[in-house]
Amino acid sequence: MADEVVLLETQFSPFAARVRIALAEKGIQYEAREEDVTNKSSLLLQLNPVNKQIPVLIHNGRPICESLIIVQYIDEVWNHKSLFLPSDPYQRAHARFWADYVDKKIYPIGKMLWSCIGEVKEASKKDLIECFKILEGELGEKPYFGGEGFGFIDVALIPFYSLFYTFETLGNFSMAVECPKLLEWAKRCLQKESVSKSIYDEHKSYETALFMKEKLGF
Repeated sequence: MADEVVLLETQFSPFAARVRIALAEKGIQYEAREEDVTNKSSLLLQLNPVNKQIPVLIHNGRPICESLIIVQYIDEVWNHKSLFLPSDPYQRAHARFWADYVDKKIYPIGKMLWSCIGEVKEASKKDLIECFKILEGELGEKPYFGGEGFGFIDVALIPFYSLFYTFETLGNFSMAVECPKLLEWAKRCLQKESVSKSIYDEHKSYETALFMKEKLGF
């Protein structure tokens, strides 16, 4: 019997994009169901009653929540293709550390950048650039964070490329100037169809960020 795979998502969410990329990399067919973050469906609230957030992957009727957990689940269940996480326990822990760093730093600080003004906004800009520089240092001279192949840290971070333009515009800085190697890495990832077709348009992301700030108070 074929697997039934459904993804509750929103197109503009970088967290949902992680799951889209992972499913595309594995060649998994699925049904995408768009959620309205201002009017969450009863299905979403039923399947993710704790955090009440997208994305939620429904695999044969069973929900899996939180984007990085979903990506790891996909990697373990559909292990017929190259794995996102390395087989070595230390390298796996290393990859999870950096993916967790992305989760704890990029979106929270970026959100402060576009939602605040004055000194808080300026401090957020400096913090965000510093985080990108730290990630650039971890990347080093490697084509991808895990080495030669597209892996877990890449899946965790590349969806935020859709917000680079937003960060640059609202923060008045240039990623090409501040973090050129990270930008080169992003362009390398975008050559993969699984990535380019899964992440949201950067200019639409900017419009969405402004809408969320002005209308929803995000």
